[in-house]
Formats: sequence, C-alpha cells, structure tokens
Amino acid sequence: MWLIFGGLLIIAVGVFLFTSPAYVVSLGEKITTIVPATEEVVGPEKIYENGDIGPQKSLANPPETLKVVYATAWSAGSTRKFDYFEELFAKTEANAILIDVKDYTGVVSYRPDVPAVIEYDAWEERIPQINTLIKKFHDRGIYVIGRVAVFEDDKLARARPEWALHSSSTGELWTTNKDIAWMDTAARGVWDYNIAIAQDMINRGFDEVNFDYIRFPSDGKLSDIRYPVWDEVTYKRVILSDFFKYVREQMGTAKISADLFGEVTYASLSGVGQKLEDAFLYFDYIAPMVYPSHYAKGFIGYQNPANFPYEVVQYSMQTALDRLEKFVTREETFVGTDGVTSTRVVVDQDLVSKVAKFRPWFQDFDLGADYTASMIRKQVQAYDEIQFSGNSGLNAADFKNGWMMWAPSNVYTVGAFLPKE
Repeated sequence: MWLIFGGLLIIAVGVFLFTSPAYVVSLGEKITTIVPATEEVVGPEKIYENGDIGPQKSLANPPETLKVVYATAWSAGSTRKFDYFEELFAKTEANAILIDVKDYTGVVSYRPDVPAVIEYDAWEERIPQINTLIKKFHDRGIYVIGRVAVFEDDKLARARPEWALHSSSTGELWTTNKDIAWMDTAARGVWDYNIAIAQDMINRGFDEVNFDYIRFPSDGKLSDIRYPVWDEVTYKRVILSDFFKYVREQMGTAKISADLFGEVTYASLSGVGQKLEDAFLYFDYIAPMVYPSHYAKGFIGYQNPANFPYEVVQYSMQTALDRLEKFVTREETFVGTDGVTSTRVVVDQDLVSKVAKFRPWFQDFDLGADYTASMIRKQVQAYDEIQFSGNSGLNAADFKNGWMMWAPSNVYTVGAFLPKE
C-alpha cells in the first residue's frame, strides 16, 4: 500500500513540476533544467523571484523626434547612474535611452525567457530588474531601446562552434584582433537565436530593438577565415539582405533599427556586405554611425576628418538622403500636348510608406580631436540642415527620426544638448 501511495505521490509531484506555473522547463536540444519562474499572475503585477515586476507595455506616447543617449548594461543596472540619466532627461532635450542587452561578447544583461541563452550560460545579471527599469523610464516618458550585437558573439561561438567562423590554418575558432569569436552570417541558427532574444525584449516592454554588428567581420586576419555555412560564392550583401528580410518577418510590427557603418551612406561596402538600399524596406530606422573620427585620412579632402564634424556629417547624411530619394522615385518620359518629349519625377507612395527613417549616431567622445560641446552640436546642426536635392517634392523631415549620441563613458557633454523646453 505504501509503495502504491509513494508511486502516486511521485507522479503527482511530477505533474505539478511540469504543469505548475511556478516552473519553466528549459529546453535546448534536450531538457536540461527546471528553473523557478514567476507566479501565475498576468500583467504588470506579476512578480519574479528576483523581485522584478511583470512585463511592461511599450511607451504609450513616444516622442515624435528621438534624442537618444547610449548606456552600457552596467550603467543601466546602476542606481547611481540611473539618477544621472534621470537628471539628464529632466534638464535637456534627451528623451530616449539605448541600453546594451546583448553586447559584442554575446552576454545578455538579464535573465531572458530564452532557453538557449540559459543553456549556453550566455547571460549575466548586469541589470537585476529589467522590467522595473523599463517602467521607471516609461513613467518619465522616456523611450527605451535595447541593443543586440548579432554576429560578433564569443559566447554563442563557444556554445555552438558549428555556426562559428574557424581558422583555416589552425582549425580553431577564428577571432578578431580583440580575440572575440564571430558567427557565420549565413547560419540560420544564429538568426533565430538573436531574434528570440529580440522578441523577449519586446515582450518585456522595450519600445524598440536596435540590431548592431549585422555584417561580415572587418578586422583580424580575414584571409584565414573558414566559413562553415556561407558558400563563399553568394554575394555577402545577398546574405545580409536575406537576414534583414527574415528579421522583419519574424519581428512583425515591432519597432526595429539597424546600425550600419558610416561609410555605407556614400558607398556599398561589399567586404562586410552592407548596402544602404538593402535595409530600407526592412527596418523602421537606419542608424549610420557617422562618427567623424572613424573616417579615413583624406576623406572629402580632409587630412583629419575628426576636426570637421559639420562637413563630415553633412556630406554623409546628404548623400544618404539623396539615395533614399532616388529609391522612392522614378523618372517617367512623356509627350506633351505640344509634341515635346519630357521627363518628370514620380514618387512611389507605396515605397514612401514603407521605407525606413534615418536616425544617425553622433560622437560625444574624444578621438582624433577634442570634442567640445560646440563640435558635438555641429553634427546635429549638419543633419538638421540637409534637404532633398532632387525634384521629388518630398519633405526631408518626414524621413528623419532624430539622432543618437554615443559616449563610451556614458557621461555626456550637457552643453551639447539643448535645454528641456
């Protein structure tokens, strides 16, 4: 009798463990662990074991024009640093924050509801209560963006080496000059892994996911790379274009943005696979990293482009805007009543409704030059002043969504921002 009772008890406990809302089964290629999860409460009142509140909704009334500042995960998780950002938002025009969720090492800054991340030990609680943090910013009207570094990912490479680049000479994982492993851009498993993280972010209340490192590698011994998935025949830009399209399909109506090299504004970067037009229809916002200090010596005639923030940004973003105008228009030839053949510019309104808006990255750091408040502001001024060069009749303001400011220290030059109205 006791054996029967004991057996029934074990079955009951097993049923409870695998059906109770207090447990989540972590799945990878096999069941690995059973981890405590949340109580069975839906909505903002839901409480996690670490004291975090439940998932949030996106910001109800986001700013029309975003002025974004960047924060590392460590800064975002710091109470002292939160106070700093709170004061910055209260006193200046800054109205949005971009937070590292998954950085270039592959570490996710909170425990996501993504089984593979848990299985690969690819997370660290740098932001202890992510949902609470989102709520704090939302309560202040601040738009919250989460950044995901995609193809440079040391953690995933070591967990799934079959998706990672290898050295042709050693057979080991190939790494960049900073000794960071890189994923094969053509590996669908890598796509799905990063999209799962992005979807978790949206589910928690992030207003937007920013995808970075969406390219082939650019530093390190590139000639030594062996690709496990890419056939090395298909154009790199085709691989990336397929990835962009796939991300859009999987993310649905969620707001997503793409970080691209600054040079992509005026050139097609075949080496890394980036072409501006390939991203236009798949992202809500495109963020070219037009840091003047990152341009090569001699760019548009300047020996040190870092000394010319207005000119560098003006040239880059004007060229990008002109390419967008060309993308959404076409020339038609027609014969007038007088028999004279002429051409006219026709706007494709369907493309206009789908094309991404620009939101470039500017620098608030010293590299190549000492960046004073005036120099920092010249980048914003240059971007504000660009207009379409063609005859489309389109308004450039309709294709801009503000700008983003990068300070690696997360300490910003307050004088470069306009005071809060």
